[in-house]
Amino acid sequence: MRLLLFTSPNPIKTSSSLYFLNSLRSNLTKRTLPTRRSFIPARMAIPPRSIASAPSCTTTSGRSNINIEEGLASKFWIKFRRESVFAMYTPFVISLASGTLKIDSFRHYISQDSHFLKSFAHAFELAEECADDDEAKLAISELRKGVLEELKMHNSFVQEWGIDPGKEGTINSATVKYTDFLLATASGKVEGVKGLGKLATPFERTKVAAYTLGAMTPCMRLYSFLGKELQAVLDPEEDGHPYKKWIDSYSSESFQASALQTEDLLDKLSVSLTGEELDIIEKLYHQAMKLEIEFFLAQPIAQTTLAPLTKGHNPEEDRLVIFSDFDLTCTVVDSSAILAEIAILTAPKSDVVQPETQIARMSSADLRNTWGLLSGQYTEEYEQCIESIMPSAKVEFNYEALCKALEQLSDFERRANSRVIDSGVLKGLNLEDVKRAGERLILQDGCIGFFQKIVKNENLNTNVHVLSYCWCGDLIRSAFSSGGLDALNIHANELIFEESISTGEIVKKVESPMDKAQAFNDILKNYSSDRKNLTVYIGDSVGDLLCLLQADIGIVVGSSASLRSVGSQYGVSFVPLFPGLVRKQKESDGESPNWKGLSGILYTVSSWSEIHAFILGW
Repeated sequence: MRLLLFTSPNPIKTSSSLYFLNSLRSNLTKRTLPTRRSFIPARMAIPPRSIASAPSCTTTSGRSNINIEEGLASKFWIKFRRESVFAMYTPFVISLASGTLKIDSFRHYISQDSHFLKSFAHAFELAEECADDDEAKLAISELRKGVLEELKMHNSFVQEWGIDPGKEGTINSATVKYTDFLLATASGKVEGVKGLGKLATPFERTKVAAYTLGAMTPCMRLYSFLGKELQAVLDPEEDGHPYKKWIDSYSSESFQASALQTEDLLDKLSVSLTGEELDIIEKLYHQAMKLEIEFFLAQPIAQTTLAPLTKGHNPEEDRLVIFSDFDLTCTVVDSSAILAEIAILTAPKSDVVQPETQIARMSSADLRNTWGLLSGQYTEEYEQCIESIMPSAKVEFNYEALCKALEQLSDFERRANSRVIDSGVLKGLNLEDVKRAGERLILQDGCIGFFQKIVKNENLNTNVHVLSYCWCGDLIRSAFSSGGLDALNIHANELIFEESISTGEIVKKVESPMDKAQAFNDILKNYSSDRKNLTVYIGDSVGDLLCLLQADIGIVVGSSASLRSVGSQYGVSFVPLFPGLVRKQKESDGESPNWKGLSGILYTVSSWSEIHAFILGW
């Protein structure tokens, strides 16, 4: 149980949580209480994308990313930046970053990239012809010179490794698709635009220049992003990384400046465009981002890679079992807050006489006061409990010692749940109200899409289990059912209902870290031994710690301070996922990856997109 309304330090999560609860309050207060009808209209308001699902402005390695301003290019990068991780987690990029990429694969990439850069330079040339003022023409000309310098860098690879781009065979389909799209855009072959030869006014020509920059900007920003990420995982004491020159080039200040200059130019060229024309640029930007990812995916890899995790999955021999927490792992607001708000806002006023046929409930004012006291007591005692289980000094990883410590936290959670039941705050909840709240519950961006992709993939032998402290499994089932995910296995506590009205009692199934660990083990024991299990656990809190460590791969979402402090004191290492994969790729030396639980290592991610990219790929 987590009685805290807002436990996440992430301001984006908090904004979404506030929006959801305010929407909940607004809709509940409009309800005619005596009728016991569903309190939420058919379509609850969903928060704007900028609040609900904007990705964090930090890189996967935890550093600050570009300075986010209100320019068009920055807005597009914020909106589609989460897709950049799909390029970063490709087998090619991970192998390149680790230095294990075979030279033949790099040779092929250089050949394809040289073809692309020539088209990129030509697109700049066409854009320069369309620009209507000298300043813009000069800026485009400088950017084109930068691309030509990139081609010179490729020529240096020819000299260094004997690579001859002109003799590396045919252009692959992904490169052709990308260059055709780029040159078609630069030639004015965009829906609603005349051909270049028919553009009569300077404004029409400038519009084509803006469209062209829209199709080119994501490439520059993505390479800049990848350059910085790969530079961060280089071992400063290692001199022999074969692709350091490539990484240094794209992480250099000069290339970062070129990326910013491209974005600034897109902003300037777009100032006079209509909303419809800006929508076209957004579509071009997104299409270019997807084509760039496909370009990296198309590069042939000769060695075994760690990502995507399911690449070598054989459904006849393998079973992938994915476990996930729910509150603040899948959601942006804790379910206890939702249930409390439903209870408070549907409770009778103090001066209303309740029918004898209904379950007796405390007034909304008394209920709010009671909930406030329970929340305060929980917060205070939780902090005291966490402090009491911490060893005086950091110890080496010891799972047994951690289990013993978390038994105290488990006892605390059970006592807290008993107080909630005894207080009667959950008495009188309408099942339909709960289900409708679940249907409109705001989930983490990318969470539903990941699970949908998992369950719909017929080439995978996969089972998904959700282990949650939530008091009401119906809330979870409704949240996932709204995304067509009825097949997920939900393991949670259950409210007891009589004629769809809660009695306030709870069927206790998963109350504590120990309960989660027991459920985790019981689920695995029930599987037959005819296949090899690979387990992944996704969680965010101390309550998930035992399961995270038992799983072959434990993935931590978010930045829970208590999880990190408890884990660290008991010798657990928290490693950002991408650098961790690069290191493991380097250590595997071409062998099949060995994932094993109880290693004491947990991997951290900033978004569900990283989880998706790692496990499933693009």
